Amino acid sequence: MFIQRPLTGLLSPETKENFIGYAEILEVFNITKVGKIAGCKVTEGTIKRGCSVRLLRDNVVIHEGSLKTLKRFKDEVKDVVEGQECGMAFENYGDLQVGDVIECFEIQEIARTLD
Repeated sequence: MFIQRPLTGLLSPETKENFIGYAEILEVFNITKVGKIAGCKVTEGTIKRGCSVRLLRDNVVIHEGSLKTLKRFKDEVKDVVEGQECGMAFENYGDLQVGDVIECFEIQEIARTLD
């Protein structure tokens, strides 16, 4: 028991993905000094600012990264719910096409223990 506690702290945590939502790109806008912005409609769940994203083209993952901006009517928002439209930009990525699907998820870290 006395050795078990310090060893537990050395274990790396397990990671688990929690699905949040899907959005479909309806239009792509090229904005000077900002880059490409995806005009999207949330088709399932919720999109949250700061979440991790995957860009799917023909059901194939072509990019995985983080969401840089999430806007609704020119205002930066925390989240957008199903059925609403929004604008999104990705961190260090700009190859966006109409019809692409954006999958949003959060990564949860779970502490491991010695049993």
